[in-house]
Amino acid sequence: MMQQEGFVNPKGANRMCKLQRSIYGLVQVSQRHASDNVLFSLPGYMKEKSSIAVIGLSIHTAPVEMREKLAVAEELWPRAVAELTNLNHIEEAAVLSTCNRMEIYVVALSWNRGIREIVDWMSKKSGIPVSELREHLFMLRDSDATRHLFEVSSGLDSLVLGEGQILAQVKQVVRSGQNSGGLGKNIDRMFKDAITAGKRVRSETNISCGAVSVSSAAVELALMKLPKSECLSARMLLIGAGKMGRLVAKHLAAKGCKKVVIVNRSVERVDAIREEMKDIEIVYRPLKEMYEAAADADVVFTSTSSESPLFTKEHAEALPPVSCALGGVRLFVDISVPRNVSACVSDVGHARVYNVDDLKEVVEANKEDRIRKAMEAQTIISEELKRFEAWRDSMETVPTIKKLRSYADRVRASELDKCLQKIGEDALTKKMKKSIEQLSTGIVNRLLHGPLQHLRCDGTDSRTLDETLENMHALNRMFGLDTEKAVMEQKIKTKVEKQQTQN
Repeated sequence: MMQQEGFVNPKGANRMCKLQRSIYGLVQVSQRHASDNVLFSLPGYMKEKSSIAVIGLSIHTAPVEMREKLAVAEELWPRAVAELTNLNHIEEAAVLSTCNRMEIYVVALSWNRGIREIVDWMSKKSGIPVSELREHLFMLRDSDATRHLFEVSSGLDSLVLGEGQILAQVKQVVRSGQNSGGLGKNIDRMFKDAITAGKRVRSETNISCGAVSVSSAAVELALMKLPKSECLSARMLLIGAGKMGRLVAKHLAAKGCKKVVIVNRSVERVDAIREEMKDIEIVYRPLKEMYEAAADADVVFTSTSSESPLFTKEHAEALPPVSCALGGVRLFVDISVPRNVSACVSDVGHARVYNVDDLKEVVEANKEDRIRKAMEAQTIISEELKRFEAWRDSMETVPTIKKLRSYADRVRASELDKCLQKIGEDALTKKMKKSIEQLSTGIVNRLLHGPLQHLRCDGTDSRTLDETLENMHALNRMFGLDTEKAVMEQKIKTKVEKQQTQN
C-alpha cells in the first residue's frame, strides 16, 4: 500500500515508510489569509484532483493509551463529521471509531492541505502534540485507502482475523450518516461497497470459521491466566451488558462457566441476556453495587462506554484478596476504549490488569492458516475495489454532461432571442412563440442525444468506461467546456459560501 510519507505503516507500528520524512517538510503550502479565513487559490488546485484518503491509528500502530484519547463515541460521530467537513479542504468525511481503531475517511479538495487540517483537528481534539501523533498515524490515499476500508470491513485488519463485529460497526457508520445527512456520495458509496465486500468475504470464504471476537479472546485470555483446575469454578463478574458484554457472557457459557454476575445500569438488558442464555446462571446487580460485586469476584470483565475509569488503584487496594487456589490475584480484563480500569491497578499486589492490547497473546496462534484465509479474501476485495473505482470514474462524466447541456441551452436561448427580435414580438401570437421555442428545444435535444448517450456509463464494463472517458475528453476539447476548472470553481465557491454563512 502507498501511504503518506512521515506516517507509519497501518499493518505494523514497527514497519515505517522507507522514505519517512515529515509531510510538513515536504509540502510548502502557499496560502493567502483572507478576512473570512478561507484559504483557496484556484491555480494551485488545478494541479491535483480530489482524493479519497484515510488517516488514523489502530491497534497495529498505536497503544491503547493513545487510542482512547482519540476515541469518538458513536453518538458523537455526526458532530465529528460536521467539524471535519467544515475544514477548508475537506468535502466529505466519515469517522470509524472502535476499541481497536480510530480512522477518519475523507474526500479532500486538496490532499496535502486536507491531511494537514485533519492532523491538526486530531491534535486539538486529543491534546496530543502533532509531532507525537505522527509517530503513530498512518495515511493512505485513493485506491489504497479504499482497499484498507474493504479489508477492515472483511475482518482482515482486525486483531482477530475474520471477527464479525467490525462489519456491524461499518454498517453503523452508514446508518449514522444517513440519519444525520453527513455522508457525501463518494464516502457513502465506498462504505456501502465495503459492507458488500465484508459480506462476500464471510460467505464465500471460510475466514470466519474458528475466528473469535475480541470478547471471546478476552474470555480465552482470562482462562489462560487462571489455574486449569480452578478456571471454571472462578467467580466471574461482568460490568456492562451491551453488545461486547453480551458476547463475553455467551463465550463464558460456551467454555462451561455456570454462573456470571452482571452489573448494569438497568435490568432490561440483563434480562434479555438471561432469556437468550439458558445454560448459565445470570445474576443482576445494579451499578451502585459494583464495588461490592467486585469484592466477591475472582475475574472482572469491564465493557462500558464510561469516559473515566471505573476502577483505580485505590479501588483495587480496598478489595479483599481472592482465594490462594486461584493464585491470590484478582484479574481485571478490560475490553473498553477508553479504558474502564486504570493501568496502575496492576501495581496492587493482588491484582492484574489486561486490556485489548494484551489480547494479541491469544490470537498469535495459527498465523499460517490466517494468512492463507486472508489471501483468499483478497481476490474478492480486489473485485469489489475494481467495481467501486469504475463507479467513481464513471462519475467524472457528470460535470461534462451538465456543462454540455448548459452550453447548448445558452446557445439555443441566444439564437431564439435573435430570431424573435427579427420577427418582432407583435407579429407572433403566444401559441406561435411557444411552437418556435419547442422547435428550438427539440432540435437541441436531438443533436445532444447521441453525445450524451456516449457519456453515460454505470462503470460495470471497463471497456465501455474507457470509451466513455475518451468521449468525455473529446467533447471537453471540442466545445471548450473546461469542466475540471468549472468543477473546482464550484467546489471552492461552495466552501467559501459555507464559511461565510457560519461567520
